[in-house]
Amino acid sequence: MGFCFGKAGAILTMKLRLAAFEAMMRQEISWFDDPKNSVGALTARLASDSAQVIGVNELRLATLVKIISNMGSSIIIFFVHGWELTLFILVLTAISAGAGALKIQMKTDKTAKIKKELEKAGEKVTEVIKNIRTVASLTSEPKFESLYENSLEVLCTNSQEKDLVHGFVVSFSQALLGVGYAGCFLFGAWLIEHSHMDVQAFFLVILTSIYGSASVGEAYSLASNYANAKTSAAHIVTLLNSQPAIDNLSHDGQSLDHFYGNVHLEGVTFNYPTRSGVPVLRALNLKVSQGETLALVGSSGCGKSTTLQLLERFYDAKQGNVMFDSVNVKELNIHWLRSQIGIVSQEPVLFDCSLAENIAYGDNSRIVTREEIKAAAEAANIHTFIENLPKKYDTEAGDKGAQLSGGQKQQIAIARAILRNPKLLLLDEATSALDTDSEKMVQDALDKARQGRTCIIAAHRLSTIQNADRIAVFQGGVVVEQGTHQQLLAKKGVYHTLVTTQLGYVRE
Repeated sequence: MGFCFGKAGAILTMKLRLAAFEAMMRQEISWFDDPKNSVGALTARLASDSAQVIGVNELRLATLVKIISNMGSSIIIFFVHGWELTLFILVLTAISAGAGALKIQMKTDKTAKIKKELEKAGEKVTEVIKNIRTVASLTSEPKFESLYENSLEVLCTNSQEKDLVHGFVVSFSQALLGVGYAGCFLFGAWLIEHSHMDVQAFFLVILTSIYGSASVGEAYSLASNYANAKTSAAHIVTLLNSQPAIDNLSHDGQSLDHFYGNVHLEGVTFNYPTRSGVPVLRALNLKVSQGETLALVGSSGCGKSTTLQLLERFYDAKQGNVMFDSVNVKELNIHWLRSQIGIVSQEPVLFDCSLAENIAYGDNSRIVTREEIKAAAEAANIHTFIENLPKKYDTEAGDKGAQLSGGQKQQIAIARAILRNPKLLLLDEATSALDTDSEKMVQDALDKARQGRTCIIAAHRLSTIQNADRIAVFQGGVVVEQGTHQQLLAKKGVYHTLVTTQLGYVRE
């Protein structure tokens, strides 16, 4: 019993965790924007919910089977040797079971509250540990310790309330058990006195009831685990039944035989689901032709980065169409769509593995050779730096690339994008956080990367996009000006104002 149920429990836990993780990966980006689905909350659910579904310990299932078997055989013996006394015992058992059900229900309600507070506490811990350098630089350790302590105090209060309910119900059940035994002996004596039952049958029923009561006691010991399992199962079922608006693991949709790199946004209106009352794009029209470099400029919040995210189909437009080679992105297979796009963002994320593995992540559809990795690194101007490291390409990047400078992380991200050989290259403020020297190196790498590709650049530093084929000026979620750098300066409009403010002069 221990081996079979132990193995079954381990397999069940593994399958539930895998199914939950796949369900998380399937969700659209807006699902992760919801505060309820923060990193801390999701990791806490993934770690605990699957195990608690089977009552934390897989042997509880075996105990439950044993309890059902014992109670079934006890009831058969009851009715064979004394049905009158059996009916009396069953009435007492029903009352005891009702008390147990009440206990489970009350504990389930408290468990849900405790679980919510535990996720909040876990979220705070995850956030602090992820950003420990920032916390240390701000000397905010006592502040976060205080916040965590407050979360634990709320958790402790709810736990005490749960324990109070547990103590009351258990004491009532124990008292009911004693009263029940007394009643059984009194009623049994009456049955013997009136020849409805003999002494041997009476003691057989009583001893069997004691044995059955032991099984009922074991059932009560599972109440706490059942409450936890019920709450956790509800979370997992909700997650598994969640239907994403954009299925990141979907195999549906068409894959074009060849994508030329033409992009067209037609009357696109959009607002983020978490801020439904704040429009970001307002009937945006924008077109980029094959091999063209388009720069998006404008003040913060004007919709530049949002436009790039719509092209990646992290979100869907509320109105209008996003077209790739005259095909709506909603009709394209999402894996194929994203495989055609390379992106370098302002804060590139590197994984805690070797530099070679970080670059190889650019193309997960095949096994990437070391020669291809080196070629991509050379194109990103980072090969010489890597070769001078003690472990060269096997050097660990550290958590979020902590072992590298900002410029080096950007160059690794560029190499990763080049390895993918995308038809469309998106650059989202790729040099805005770098110093002058690093910016020059990264800009040179970006200039190489965009050759022969359609490229869309969102930038604050206007000096980095003056050589773009076309510049689109965003204001309030629409394009108010388009043209080359010189053409826009000659108009003396919004772009002229941006250049004058940022650079302090107007280039004639």
